[in-house]
Amino acid sequence: MKTKQIIPQKSSEKVASFLTKNALHKRDFAEMIGVTLSYVYNLIDETVPFSTRSTTIERIATVMDIDPEEFEEYKIPQEPILIDEAIETIHNYIKDNKLTVVSFLKSFPRKKRLDIVDMLRGALPMPIDYKEMSLIGKTLNIPKEELYSIWETRMKQVLESAGMNIYSNSELINSMFDCAKKYILKAS
Repeated sequence: MKTKQIIPQKSSEKVASFLTKNALHKRDFAEMIGVTLSYVYNLIDETVPFSTRSTTIERIATVMDIDPEEFEEYKIPQEPILIDEAIETIHNYIKDNKLTVVSFLKSFPRKKRLDIVDMLRGALPMPIDYKEMSLIGKTLNIPKEELYSIWETRMKQVLESAGMNIYSNSELINSMFDCAKKYILKAS
């Protein structure tokens, strides 16, 4: 039995193939990964070397919905990346809705796409702005109660990181979130 030799594809060729396969314009791709249009053209034409910046490679991989390790230029960062459970939930809803990352990103205004990419790759946390979060929820058909729960968890993280002891202030926290829940679920 003959085995077929797998010929590794250059990183620039992977990107070019992805753009063609997904009919994604280079300008849109550049905005999604936070680089200039000319950089994307030069990257694909191989007039500049493929990036070795882990941030850029992680953004490219996030948009392409692949692991950054699939690019030979990627060096695994020394710092651990903490994956937020809410981000994992978003990834699961993208898959459950049979969306590609690109189609998910295209449902947001151009100026928000880079932030969403950074959120998906674990570099930014979920937004605390409920209107922003509700746009994500509407796009992915996340039930209102589940979206509220994600928002409440995120708000508690923000309060704790700002120095509030949410356990010793539990009555205040519970009252605050009971009121917020009634308002948000009624208004939605």
